[in-house]
Amino acid sequence: MPELPEVETTRRGIAPHVERREIVEVIVRQRSLRVPVPGDLESSLIGQRLGELARRAKYLLLPLGERKLLWHLGMSGSLRIARVGDQPKKHDHVDVVFEGGNILRYHDPRRFGFVDWLAGDVASDVRLSRLGPEPLSPDFDGQRLYRLSRGRRAAVKTFIMDNAVVVGVGNIYATEALFMAGIDPRRAAGRVSLERFERLAVAIKTVLASAIAQGGTTLRDFVSGTGEPGYFAQRLNVYGRGGEPCRHCGLELRQTVLGQRASVFCAICQT
Repeated sequence: MPELPEVETTRRGIAPHVERREIVEVIVRQRSLRVPVPGDLESSLIGQRLGELARRAKYLLLPLGERKLLWHLGMSGSLRIARVGDQPKKHDHVDVVFEGGNILRYHDPRRFGFVDWLAGDVASDVRLSRLGPEPLSPDFDGQRLYRLSRGRRAAVKTFIMDNAVVVGVGNIYATEALFMAGIDPRRAAGRVSLERFERLAVAIKTVLASAIAQGGTTLRDFVSGTGEPGYFAQRLNVYGRGGEPCRHCGLELRQTVLGQRASVFCAICQT
């Protein structure tokens, strides 16, 4: 599943090719996505000039005049730049064609993603209104984690993956950040000290910033908006390495399941 760094990488990759350009054609090949493609998408987009792309959590926001499109990549979706004349492949469901010949092409084998109109604004749309702060923003820090965690019995890994606490800390990045901070992912969130949460907040920011800088994590078929693969997977310390030696102490990494997600950790380096 594309996580926050992959979505941010996509935004950065496609933005130079489509921002401030007029839409001249819209082709919808499959309307039955997780949310049905709006019936007025084609008629409403043609003639509009796309503004500056934004991201909120794992959603992309495309401003078009008085309205905004909300685009979610789901489990297997991708937005890539194609050119007029490039033949669509299987599972290429939506094309937005711009003046000059660039195409914003949506590919989604599982069809768990969607494109829909934003309902009102970011603060009022039910899909966005309850989200926590962006992890790389000043609104997110260890103090917030400590305050929200008091009395919580859930594992700290499950806690930081809650989008109401902070957005975009998916399984890969939660696993890596907890290792960097030296915290056992199984520890109850309410039993983590302020000092440790401050260390964890810094680790989350560091891991996500590094992933974005390297173009996201290569999992299955993720590529950026320009078709380049991600490279962060080459630097993973624990995720997907259960049974292998810890890069720091050499102990065999252990694997468990937390919140129905595989969790790998080092019993020595993480306490």
